Amino acid sequence: MENLLEIRGLCKEYSDFVLKDIDLTVRPGRIVGLIGENGAGKTTTLKAALNIIKPSAGQIRLMGGEPSDQQVRAEVAAVFEDSFFYEGFHLLQVEKVMAGLGGVWDREQFFRDCDRYRLPRKKTIKEMSRGMRIKLNLAVAMARHPKLLILDEATSGLDPVVRGELLNVFMEFIQDESHSVLISSHITDDLERGADEIAYIHGGRLLFQRDKDELLENMAVLRCSEEEMRRLPEGLIRGTVKSAFGSAALVEEPERVRSILPGAVIDRLTLSEMMQIYSGRNV
Repeated sequence: MENLLEIRGLCKEYSDFVLKDIDLTVRPGRIVGLIGENGAGKTTTLKAALNIIKPSAGQIRLMGGEPSDQQVRAEVAAVFEDSFFYEGFHLLQVEKVMAGLGGVWDREQFFRDCDRYRLPRKKTIKEMSRGMRIKLNLAVAMARHPKLLILDEATSGLDPVVRGELLNVFMEFIQDESHSVLISSHITDDLERGADEIAYIHGGRLLFQRDKDELLENMAVLRCSEEEMRRLPEGLIRGTVKSAFGSAALVEEPERVRSILPGAVIDRLTLSEMMQIYSGRNV
C-alpha cells in the first residue's frame, strides 16, 4: 500500500522565517508524532500538506495524488485547536451543515461518536468546554471516513483523562493498517505512549524522523563533567547543554557510552529532555 503522505524537499519562505528541505513520510497504519518548539515550522508543514498554503519549493504527495485535488483531500480530515463552527450551533445544526456540504458523511457514526464522547445534544458550542469542542471536531472528522487524520495541537490544554480518551481513539483508528494519524503536539508524554514514529522539526529544519521505540532505546541522556564528555567519540554525541548542575548530552549507543564512562550517570531518554537539549535549554 502506498504512503498516505510524502513530503520531499518542502520549503516555505516568509519574511521572518524559513522552512527548509522538509522530508516527511506517513505510512499506512502508523501514528506519526510531529514535535518541535513554538515557531519551529510544524503548523506550516501541516498547512502545506493540506493545501492551505503554497510551498516555495518541494513536492507533496497526498494519497498518491496532488494536495490540490479535491477528491484527494476528501480522504483527509484535519482537527485544529478549536471549533470552526458558529458558536450558537448545537449538534443537530452541526450535522445538518456537514450533511449539506456533500461528499462522504456518516450521520449515524457522527451521533454514535457524539454519544460515546458524552457530548450534550442540546448544548451550544459556546457552552461546551474546550475538551468537548475537540471531541466534536473529532466526531465530525471521523464521520467523513478519512484515511489520514491530521491534528495540529488539538490536545493542548486538555486534562489527562480526555487526552487518554483521544489517544485510544487514534489507536483504534489505525488498527486496520490502512489508516494513519499525523499529530503535532507539545505533549510529548502522550506521543511516547501512542506514537509509532517521531519527526522532530527544529528551527525550520527536520532533524530526523525515526521509529519511536528505536529512538528511545538507542539514545540516552548522559550527565557528566565536560572533561568526561571529551573522552567520547564525536559521533556518539548529538547535542549538549550546560546547567548549574553540570553538563548533559544526548548520546547514541548508551551501552557503548557506559563502557567508556563506567561511572557516569546515563538516564533513559524522554522526548521532553531531547527537545530541551536540542534547543539549548536547561535539562
